[in-house]
Amino acid sequence: MPKIAVVLFQLGGPDSIEAVEPFLYNVFLDSDLIGFPFASLAREPLARLLSSRRAPGVAEKYKQIGGKSPILEVTQQQASALQAEMRRDYDASIFVAMLYCHPTIDTIIRKLSQASYDKIVLLPLYPQYFKTTTGSCLNEWNRWRSAFGIPEECVETIYHFFDHPLYIDACVDRINEVLDRLGRERGDVTLVFSAHGVPLSVVRGGDPFKDQVEKTVELALKRGGWQVNHRLCYQSKVGPAKWLRPSLDETLSDLGHSGVTRVLVVPISFVGDQLETLHEINIEAREFAYSLGIKEFEMTPGLNAHPNLIAALADLIRDRCRF
Repeated sequence: MPKIAVVLFQLGGPDSIEAVEPFLYNVFLDSDLIGFPFASLAREPLARLLSSRRAPGVAEKYKQIGGKSPILEVTQQQASALQAEMRRDYDASIFVAMLYCHPTIDTIIRKLSQASYDKIVLLPLYPQYFKTTTGSCLNEWNRWRSAFGIPEECVETIYHFFDHPLYIDACVDRINEVLDRLGRERGDVTLVFSAHGVPLSVVRGGDPFKDQVEKTVELALKRGGWQVNHRLCYQSKVGPAKWLRPSLDETLSDLGHSGVTRVLVVPISFVGDQLETLHEINIEAREFAYSLGIKEFEMTPGLNAHPNLIAALADLIRDRCRF
């Protein structure tokens, strides 16, 4: 059986309240995230300043969802399920690599360099490509790959899976789980697809994220066949720059003032539970929705280790591992 390694990339998250500030420091230290003239001189002091200022507020949010990010455990569950699936056809090992916390990308590359693989497949766990998520993870990989002697010709990269039919099926399944629970009266439920926001300047520069998100929503609606109203919006804006709109808050405000009373939010650019879903949507947005007169607020569960998501990832990997 061919021997393959698959690296699942995520940005990561703090594993304790004490780890929040170091995690934020690593985020703000990322040259792909913060770039401006002479940034190399100012990046480290700026990262220390921003992380120290933001840490107390962010730590409070993590306290409300259990005191840490669930993203490592979720990704490990995905890796375990994917490894079981891939071992039907390959001598497969699945590795989890985090950009801003442990296990770091360089430590995973070190492990890979200590064995011999017929193929190494890089799989950032972001359905839609964006330069500071998928792009940043792959840039960090490339900074370390040659230093550890990983030959470039044995590496395959999966850049996105926003339109893979099985991934779409996983999204539709999660939506149907909630709609089925709501019963016959689900026709007056508005689906709110919420994607992670990105700066407008990046989209105008040619980044495909916005187009890919819109295509994912289009395919999910077609596959689901629901007779309900829907909206697409963006969340998690930081800083003063203009980002994609409308925001989640703007969308909820518009729905509330229009008399909509039942809302189902679908975190369409996330493949697992994390702060942006468990707190920003399920706590902050929920409270805001209730204040607007929206009486019923639901959020679809994270895809996590949904069988269709795992099958989609396995299909993508097999496609890259044709010997």
